[in-house]
Amino acid sequence: MREVGPGCPSAGRRRLACVPHVETRTGLVRRARKIDRVLAETYPDARCELDFDNAFELLVVTVLSAQTTDKRVNAVRPTLFAAYPTPAAMAAADREALEGIVGPLGFFRAKTESLLKLSAALVQDHGGEVPGRLADLVKLPGVGRKTANVVLGNAFDVPGITVDTHFGRLARRFGWTEETDPVKVEHAVGALFPKRDWTMLSHHLIWHGRRRCHAQKPACGACPLARLCPAYGEGPTDPEAAAKLVRTEGRA
Repeated sequence: MREVGPGCPSAGRRRLACVPHVETRTGLVRRARKIDRVLAETYPDARCELDFDNAFELLVVTVLSAQTTDKRVNAVRPTLFAAYPTPAAMAAADREALEGIVGPLGFFRAKTESLLKLSAALVQDHGGEVPGRLADLVKLPGVGRKTANVVLGNAFDVPGITVDTHFGRLARRFGWTEETDPVKVEHAVGALFPKRDWTMLSHHLIWHGRRRCHAQKPACGACPLARLCPAYGEGPTDPEAAAKLVRTEGRA
């Protein structure tokens, strides 16, 4: 049993259903899976918001998405892959030319270095193909577990949990874990769900974090999870005030 929050919140005259102050493991699992079902209904189009046509493109754009938005990465993607459609082509790229393409994304020198090393490793160690195993992906230059799980889940249909800043924040707000280390969050949350659900769970939480459950001023009063969330009330609970905080698109 564990403590998960302040108990039963209220919104105006409408009394919300209770999240137990002390929750059993079984209760936690049931509530977590209910949250995922509600998010699936709320965001039926949830998906990876980075554009890609194959595993190599997804790997590259995910690496480029660090410290910038998916929208900016998507904007440079056509030019990038027109010039360098394969790992071999990118590994042989002129550094200045590659920097010129990824320049709008910020940290362009470091990102260029990562792409050159990553592409070279794919050519030298994997025959120019993106490996489909976590153990191999995380050995590639510039690739950590988060990037590896994005590629596995969306390019290879291998279930994976993507713990970005949104996922970690929501997992803690929902009372699923108190961990802050991404790997520990991944394992704690993974234990609550069937493996087959991991990839879509990641999309659901990331979409919700981008659109409603913001780091600052979450739209609590316009949230379909109000009855299930122990953090209800961290943001405005007035429906009209909360509605103004809802985004139709994420920070993508």
